[in-house]
Amino acid sequence: MQASSSIGRAAVSKTAGWGFDSLLACHFFNIRIHKLIPMESKADRSTSSFDAVKWLVVFVLIAAGVVGNQYFNAESLLYRVLALVALALVAAFVALQTERGRRFATLLKEARVEIRKVVWPTRPELIQTTAIVVVFVLVVALMLWGMDSLISWLVSGVIG
Repeated sequence: MQASSSIGRAAVSKTAGWGFDSLLACHFFNIRIHKLIPMESKADRSTSSFDAVKWLVVFVLIAAGVVGNQYFNAESLLYRVLALVALALVAAFVALQTERGRRFATLLKEARVEIRKVVWPTRPELIQTTAIVVVFVLVVALMLWGMDSLISWLVSGVIG
């Protein structure tokens, strides 16, 4: 069944009969009900709780690095930096084992692929566009300086 805004009249639209749907007054839709949010399985919930434990481990490793760096401040700077780098690597490894960490790693990989697609300018193009920008900025700066000087001269003339 189709509804029409004008019963018994000819189509007003220029697209009538050319394969386009006309704008009818009422449409009757066949509504399908879908589950928008699927139920979580037990495996998903256990993974998310295990992710929380992993993030806690990451936090503890970072805190240990901060506290350890202060506690061992009499030690050589080289040893402290090496210990902090080692703790940071372990913390990053643990963080990458979580769901968010995997998504972040995927984002980095995709960004790297996109950067490879970029067409970088040649040296002459880079020099030319840089020169154009510098000249344009100087011209605008001189114009603004001139307008500012003119306005301040006019205001000082009026005020006295």
